[in-house]
Amino acid sequence: MQELPIDRYFLDRAKAKRGGRVNAYLSLTPSRTALVVVDMQDYFVKEGMPSAIARGQEIVANINRLAAATRAAGGLVVWIQTEAPSDPDDWANRREATSAEHWASRRRLLARDGEGFGIFPTCAVEREDKFATKFRYSAFIPYPSELDTVLKDRGMDTLLITGVATSTCCESTARDASMWGYRTIMVSDGNADQTELLHRHTLGKFLTTFGDVQTTDQLTEKLTIGAELPIPAQ
Repeated sequence: MQELPIDRYFLDRAKAKRGGRVNAYLSLTPSRTALVVVDMQDYFVKEGMPSAIARGQEIVANINRLAAATRAAGGLVVWIQTEAPSDPDDWANRREATSAEHWASRRRLLARDGEGFGIFPTCAVEREDKFATKFRYSAFIPYPSELDTVLKDRGMDTLLITGVATSTCCESTARDASMWGYRTIMVSDGNADQTELLHRHTLGKFLTTFGDVQTTDQLTEKLTIGAELPIPAQ
């Protein structure tokens, strides 16, 4: 098994909480599992864009592989897109903390018809996939959100979180998912961040406090097996 990119401190804490095992969730029910792909848009992935994550393109292959496995097993794939609201006064506190130039650029590029709104071209989107728009870091704000409605309509109870950035929109969405009762797993090699330190720390904290962290290999195997083992007590 591929080793998780998580500091020993967090791995030891997870084992102490879980009777010696690292992972919270030992199995998946594929028909109730959704792969949530956060912000794999040109604005956050394409070279030259103001908020591009340097390693964003490196995770595309793992996201595509996990998406194919999720679909094949009968699960759901949801692509999350950030949109800058048309109302310039929306999210005023964030605007106040941002330069006027950057705010104007963000609103222009992340408008629905902006250059940065589209999903990065090498991401393998299929016809049966779903889309959900968000206007904050978390795709669950406001609640119930467009994402939550899509998930509830399909009876999903387990979310696999991928995308960019690990410590911002991915973590915000994953934490809220956990708080609303979803079995939530961040995919260690399906997320990317500005630095490796941010990536590792976010995954470690999530593993011990909010849910689980697993690799693409671990999750594709669980989806393929589709074993319905008892869910361990939290």
